[in-house]
Amino acid sequence: MKRASWLAVLLLALVAALGLVACGDDEESKETATPQAAATSAPETAAAETPQPATSTPVVRSGPEDVILSTTTSVQDTGLLDVLVSKFKDETGYNVKAIAVGTGQALAMGERGDADVMLVHAPSSEKKLIDNGTAIDRRLVAHNFFLMLGPKDDPAGAKTAASAVDALKAIYDSGSAFISRGDDSGTNKKELSLWEKAELDPKDKPWYEEAGQGMSATLQIANQKDAYTLCDKATYLFSKKNIELEVIVEDDPDFLNVYSVMLVNPDKFDMVNADGAKAFADFLVSDEVQKLIGEFGVEEYGQPLFFPDADKTYEDVGLKTPFG
Repeated sequence: MKRASWLAVLLLALVAALGLVACGDDEESKETATPQAAATSAPETAAAETPQPATSTPVVRSGPEDVILSTTTSVQDTGLLDVLVSKFKDETGYNVKAIAVGTGQALAMGERGDADVMLVHAPSSEKKLIDNGTAIDRRLVAHNFFLMLGPKDDPAGAKTAASAVDALKAIYDSGSAFISRGDDSGTNKKELSLWEKAELDPKDKPWYEEAGQGMSATLQIANQKDAYTLCDKATYLFSKKNIELEVIVEDDPDFLNVYSVMLVNPDKFDMVNADGAKAFADFLVSDEVQKLIGEFGVEEYGQPLFFPDADKTYEDVGLKTPFG
């Protein structure tokens, strides 16, 4: 055979061999890069001090025993969520994959169908999901209260204010540093509603800073900057030993903080674990768990972090309507 023919045969053989190697690599990639292998399964309580953003990528569900819960950083930061999730799994076998973020993000997860059940604390925002059919079976779980915290020397003189709104006015007039969560959480929504009630807009002021963080992280920032901030009482009690900020305003009627559980509507989203979601909601309002919620924190802090409310109406706890 001529040299050119031999060269052609060798080239063809080399191309074929390279093709086989490439195909082998592709097949191996196809076998290993499955959604389950490529995605990192969310931890059972996926938020510490900094909340994880609620992205458009749903949490990986490994089977029908998984229940995806979108909830707030306050129940996570205080340690209550870990207790509830563990007890629920022991009793039912369901594995709760909890994503603790600001309530606005938690509600957005439900609205996209990326969660099965929501435990949140922003009544007026919850109404939208009930009205548009995204959420069903909303039930009262518990309440606590917000606090206004600030530096020991209280540069704005906010401690002497007659109300939370008046305290904000004093902070505004004095130009004292204020750290907002700025994350569309229930706490952030409450803060903004109080500024609106005061008929003031601080957002363009140099002393007003939006942290874009969870409650624990926001407290640390406010503490470092000797600033005022709004906080839920449960997270404050849990974090108190690590900060120097003091309570500036409490026991204000505007500081009521109500937590509800809602199911994501399975008629709207096919992938929702309706049975698991309902089981978790029923669990939260059961007598045994309500007692647990009411006792949580008492031994360590001398008072409960949350007050159980499943046997009450929204009006009983102080809301004018179920949505605020």
